[in-house]
Amino acid sequence: QVQLVESGGGLVQAGGSLRLSCAASGRTFSRYAVGWFRQAPGKEREFVGAISWSGGVTFYADSAKGRFTISRDNAKNTVYLQMNSLKPEDTAVYSCAAEEWGGVGVTADFGSWGQGTQVTVSS
Repeated sequence: QVQLVESGGGLVQAGGSLRLSCAASGRTFSRYAVGWFRQAPGKEREFVGAISWSGGVTFYADSAKGRFTISRDNAKNTVYLQMNSLKPEDTAVYSCAAEEWGGVGVTADFGSWGQGTQVTVSS
């Protein structure tokens, strides 16, 4: 298990950008696949995308393709979610999750979760 802490959320105008960070504790973070999820008020949690333990493979939900990019720096135990061309419908609490030697598909399981960071996109 790793401990995850998200940061970088905030208020941004439509069309703007934000970069979220997911910082992990532990010396074995490089073994963990990491996923990003979001949950808007009154809606179910939605998969955004994920990155493999090596960083060599990424997978995105259709809503994120072409606008969001996931990357990682294993030396810093951190995974990033770069969000560009933000829309009001991207407003949600964004959370990262990790799974040792996990997969990156939309059905992948993640056992460790962060608390989330709020992203609000104004029109």
